[in-house]
Amino acid sequence: MTAVLVVAGAMVGAPLRYLADRAVRSRYYGAFPWGTLLVNVAGCLVLGGLTGAGTALPAPLVTLLGTGFCGALTTYSTFSFETLRLVEEKAYAYAVVNVVVSVAAGLGGAYGGYAVAQALTA
Repeated sequence: MTAVLVVAGAMVGAPLRYLADRAVRSRYYGAFPWGTLLVNVAGCLVLGGLTGAGTALPAPLVTLLGTGFCGALTTYSTFSFETLRLVEEKAYAYAVVNVVVSVAAGLGGAYGGYAVAQALTA
């Protein structure tokens, strides 16, 4: 049953990642990977919220949303690839900004989601 929940969550997360990235790319041109940053921070926010809720949420829901949905929505491999692409294109400042902002915003999103869930479940 756990594998089915992971697959079901991923069936929503992966296409959403693709569609979000396409929507962002259609509006913002340039080298910076805004779409990947957006989905990664959103996934961190959701996963932080799930973690902050702790045992207030049923384990199957956490599996569906955390492992399945967030696992497919977020993408470390694309973040790494796009950062290397920026370096190859000699867009060093964008590469550094991508790493720093992605890590800081991801941690901030996770903490924010965690704090809100903790406050709501307390």
